Amino acid sequence: MVERKAYSHAADTGKYDKSSGLLGKYDNVRMFWEEQVTDFFLRPALNDLVERKRQHLERIRILDIGCGNGDGYDLLMDVTTKDPELYEYITAVITPDILKEYVGLDINEDLLKQAGEYYANVPKVRFVREDISNGLPASIINEEPFDIYFTSYGTLSHFNEHQSIKLLADICRHAPKNSLFVGDWLGRYSYEWQDLWHHSSDQEFFMDYRISYIYSEDERKEVDVPVFPLRLMNRDEIMRIINQAARESGAEIKPLAFFDRSIPIGRHMDTGDYNKNPLKLRGAVNSLFEGYQRTNLKGLLVDYVPRPGFEHLNNFFEVFFMSWNTLVEYTMSLLSEYDSETEKLRAVPEVLPFYPDPLKEVMHAMRRVIEGVGWAKWGDVRANVIEPHLGYSLRKLEMELQTGTGMGHGLVGIFEIRK
Repeated sequence: MVERKAYSHAADTGKYDKSSGLLGKYDNVRMFWEEQVTDFFLRPALNDLVERKRQHLERIRILDIGCGNGDGYDLLMDVTTKDPELYEYITAVITPDILKEYVGLDINEDLLKQAGEYYANVPKVRFVREDISNGLPASIINEEPFDIYFTSYGTLSHFNEHQSIKLLADICRHAPKNSLFVGDWLGRYSYEWQDLWHHSSDQEFFMDYRISYIYSEDERKEVDVPVFPLRLMNRDEIMRIINQAARESGAEIKPLAFFDRSIPIGRHMDTGDYNKNPLKLRGAVNSLFEGYQRTNLKGLLVDYVPRPGFEHLNNFFEVFFMSWNTLVEYTMSLLSEYDSETEKLRAVPEVLPFYPDPLKEVMHAMRRVIEGVGWAKWGDVRANVIEPHLGYSLRKLEMELQTGTGMGHGLVGIFEIRK
């Protein structure tokens, strides 16, 4: 009940309005980082599914479980087929002609009302109020199967082990062969809640979650933010649920990919609600993607504080954030060495051979971008071209240095249901 009120209040006060920017649920990081990372990892599985359906002259049905105000529709319909050539126009994997129906389920009437308003003029979209805490509702079980059973942004962290197994087993029994299941949980070892790392991963752990991130820093001091439980997960815990659901349903559930989302820029990196050494990176990265606004790049530099007794986590975050800092410092150096009169770099800092390959790649890319566009005298090329590219380069570090084990705000698993 508390969490329903929290989400309803967010919707009623406009905090969940679909507008990008520096604050709110749909900030720049959400649109240009988090959704793009999800799209990247979903792309191979969706490509295979769509190609198979086209070959059989069939269309795709999607069930969005815990759909909120319909985020899953935009996210899935925006996944691209590949890295498109510059001349291409249509790049979506799921085009309107291949979609048969998208059905969104949620228990929150206010969010569903908002979803209905957003997609009122979009055909093949339907929203249904249902409680999914006890498995797939009868109204869905009695429908024809779906090709994609989808959750997003921590939906499954609302459920305990028994509820998760029941829901997934119901999905497996309902699903056709070779359908996809996308599970989305909160990662157990995100740096944004480092204070909670000490809880044993052998047991379920629910954090007291606050959606304080939707408020500005000044507002957070005044608002009484509701608290509700959400479960933190790692890959081993997810696989335990997957394997039990497979045994109960008689289906094979094959993992296709795991990925960590929002490692350095999770929602609570800026609030400090769960880490006494917060890194206020989300606001700075939001600024990178904001047009006509230059970012203080020094605000992107990280002073990681390790937690004793968690060396495997500290080792990962040390390498990750040192790579992050190296890229930021390299970019600042390139900007300082660019001569706008000669349109050349006076000096180029060294890219060392022992750096991780993804780091070396983005460093070389930043140099090419600055050399390629630095001469432009109009449109604030730093704010509108160079800084967004730095954001994309930092995002690439997340995608290629991660382990997919629960070290980001979100931990997502993509599975194929085989029968």
